[in-house]
Amino acid sequence: MQITFRCDPALIDRLERPVPARTKLPDWLRAMPATAFSQVHAADVRTVKHCPPFVDAMSHGFIIPLPCDVTVAEGRLSWDWDLPPLSVEAHPRSPLSFHVPAQVTGTPFHREDRAVVKFNSFWTIELEAGYSLFATHPVNRDDLPFRLLTGMVDADRFTDVGILFPAVWTNPDFEGTLPRGTPVAQCFPVARAPLDLVCEPFDAARQRSYENTAQALLGQPGVYRKSYRVKRPRSAGEVTPETFEVEP
Repeated sequence: MQITFRCDPALIDRLERPVPARTKLPDWLRAMPATAFSQVHAADVRTVKHCPPFVDAMSHGFIIPLPCDVTVAEGRLSWDWDLPPLSVEAHPRSPLSFHVPAQVTGTPFHREDRAVVKFNSFWTIELEAGYSLFATHPVNRDDLPFRLLTGMVDADRFTDVGILFPAVWTNPDFEGTLPRGTPVAQCFPVARAPLDLVCEPFDAARQRSYENTAQALLGQPGVYRKSYRVKRPRSAGEVTPETFEVEP
């Protein structure tokens, strides 16, 4: 799957570039313990650090990074980003803009005293024909003080301008700096193909397979990782000093 990112020529050497999501896994995932004591079990249990679906979801697709430091203080967002003249007059120069609260009236995100933050994109995105871009909050990243609103764009056709990523601010007490490179959105291509949903009962072979697999999962750790999980290929030219691998 080739994904092509383009930007104003004046910015090509200045912008943070989109990167595979696995290279932007958070420090807390690496630092968290592999086991923790459970009062319910009165013993140590394996944490989600051992869970391939948890980690693979966080590693899937690519990350749109924040293009510059953004400081948050006393409810204000500010930045100091010196950009050169750009070749396109209509191109944004600010890393952030806003939607007024009225635009999310009737949704769970609406608050009359809170605008919707909009992360501007300085990259256009082009997918292969037949694919749309699914953009969502960086997976399992509740440590970020905002929550991206999920959207899907037909980015095999909508390729001339950057995609904007709206978000609500979820931590009103946050003060500090979101550093350049902070994950803003996690994106991945999805095929625009109709779904054929089939529901049917287990036959005898499926009953046996269910029982055998369930017993194996209960009897030993790592069954899914060892027998079912597909190892994810690296992206072309990917250098991943920060890559996190699921514990054995």
